[in-house]
Amino acid sequence: MILQVLPIPPPPVRPSVMMDTSSRSEDDLTHQLAMIIRHNENLRRQERSGAPAHIISEFAQLLQFHVATYFDNDLPGQPRATQRSGRPIKSICSRLKAKEGRIRGNLMGKRVDFSARTVITPDPTINIDELGVPWSIALNLTYPETVTPYNIERLKELVEYGPHPPPGKTGAKYIIRDDGQRLDLRYLKKSSDHHLELGYKVERHLNDGDFVLFNRQPSLHKMSIMGHRIKIMPYSTFRLNLSVTSPYNADFDGDEMNMHVPQSFETRAEVLELMMVPKCIVSPQANRPVMGIVQDTLLGCRKITKRDTFIEKDVFMNILMWWEDFDGKVPAPTIVKPRPLWTGKQVFNLIIPKQINLIRTSAWHTDSERGMITPGDTLVRIEKGELLSGTLCKKTLGTSSGSLIHVIWEEVGPDAARKFLGHTQWLVNYWLLQQAFSIGIGDTIADASTMEKINETISNAKNEVKDLIRKAQNKELEAEPGRTMMESFENRVNQQCPKKFI
Repeated sequence: MILQVLPIPPPPVRPSVMMDTSSRSEDDLTHQLAMIIRHNENLRRQERSGAPAHIISEFAQLLQFHVATYFDNDLPGQPRATQRSGRPIKSICSRLKAKEGRIRGNLMGKRVDFSARTVITPDPTINIDELGVPWSIALNLTYPETVTPYNIERLKELVEYGPHPPPGKTGAKYIIRDDGQRLDLRYLKKSSDHHLELGYKVERHLNDGDFVLFNRQPSLHKMSIMGHRIKIMPYSTFRLNLSVTSPYNADFDGDEMNMHVPQSFETRAEVLELMMVPKCIVSPQANRPVMGIVQDTLLGCRKITKRDTFIEKDVFMNILMWWEDFDGKVPAPTIVKPRPLWTGKQVFNLIIPKQINLIRTSAWHTDSERGMITPGDTLVRIEKGELLSGTLCKKTLGTSSGSLIHVIWEEVGPDAARKFLGHTQWLVNYWLLQQAFSIGIGDTIADASTMEKINETISNAKNEVKDLIRKAQNKELEAEPGRTMMESFENRVNQQCPKKFI
């Protein structure tokens, strides 16, 4: 590339530093530009004075060297351009590239205001798109809200509370007048200074329902940073719903996460429309959900949807109290006499949207089980939002393609999927709390029939491999296409002994 004109960056790109009152220290790029100008003048002078061709060539080569090192001072096979002190000059290229460069260091990753970071802990009582935020953080971060006729009374109250509001309330830190003047409420003692007019901005503390961005590093896919609605809570940790840990790849062994508060209407609109957790339930990467039912709730769903699970009246009434859409109508019990009993499946009939129709099988379903009603209750059948048969397990409630969560998200929408995930956790967790579940070390020991089955499988595989070895030694083994006999032997042995045996 031949440069006819060399673009010169303005002083903000290469600022000069005052060492003391008299001396100034110029930037490396300014030094290098001065060298280019000096050698350019020398070359012009030599050409004017009619110097021999080899002399002009040397001066042109020197100018070429300074232009090249101005752009990139790490060229292979080239000496480094240095300052008088011998320190190599920092070129434009080295400013841009690498981890500490302009792109990765200052644009893709940078230090920002209006952010918070603390340890995360689980909370199964909040919704998947909610985020429990400590009071200490909510009373420190602010959002600039413009004064309108609709919010002026509320903002006046916040301004009265100031930066140190009474317990359980939030306040405000600053008033920004329409001329740009910024008033710090810590130092405004007179009530006349608290006057608000339409068009002023109030930098208020965070309130319940404000939208924030929540992120866990490393940010490996787009679901590593999602939008949440905040809920101010006591203590000092961020509270997360358990189902939202999968896309963040978070656990609660000391992980810390970052919260960012959007500072304008436009940003809030983008968070709400593009980045909220319900909108991110299904990943475009694999066209399947990245969130599902996990841990205690998954165990509870498996137990509550068994055929022989019946719920007493008092427990069922309490379960209904966890249901947000409860309208006071209690569904009819499955068994009326001698006392009313509800099935576990009826709990799901409350919360599955009425538009949903689905037929799936449980994880332990075998092909021998045929028909509408299977012996092991493995055919999951949902018609018009009613769970007619089947046991709900990870296959139906997990993150696989075509799961119940996937179908609800696609058929009814992200908000319905959010409500389903939240309700499933609240209702089932309450039931499991009453029902209880325990496991002991004895449950992990295989019984005699299981051990017999395992030993039989292993001995059959060993006999098959012995037979293959005998055939290979007697040269009776048929070579597979494109493989030698020994490669075929190895492949056949690997087929007989899958990794689960080894």
